Amino acid sequence: MNVGDAARRSGLPAKTIRYYEEIGLIAPARAANGYRDYSGDDIHRLAFLRRARNLGFSIDDCRQLMALYRDRGRASHDVRAIAAAHVTAIEEKVRELQSMRSTLQKLVHACHGDERPECPILDDMAGAALANDKPHRRSDRQGVEEGGLGEGGASRLATR
Repeated sequence: MNVGDAARRSGLPAKTIRYYEEIGLIAPARAANGYRDYSGDDIHRLAFLRRARNLGFSIDDCRQLMALYRDRGRASHDVRAIAAAHVTAIEEKVRELQSMRSTLQKLVHACHGDERPECPILDDMAGAALANDKPHRRSDRQGVEEGGLGEGGASRLATR
């Protein structure tokens, strides 16, 4: 079957299928006319890759998982190790996202959200962006006295 049919049957865009071929994740046969000719096994492998990518595995992880999937003599602990490492990475990302959410919630709470131009959210972002440009920033004490968070305010908020 051609790439359009393979895309419909696998649930992947044709462009993704071509990319997977380009990087060596799949290798469809070529018909006499030179066109790709996807088999049922190719569709199964594409669906496997779609599922792995939907679970957040990297291309390199997918390459390893595909090799293990094809190897009927594989040890399941090899697959488990890849999946466990991915779970650990997801847990770290969740912690990072929770920290970002907490900081943003505190900044949103500190912002009056009215017509005043002072905005602790922008001040915090500017403070992080200009942390090495201290002569152009107000001091922490000035920021607090003026009702803002001052430089590094979000990190102080995050520890409260």
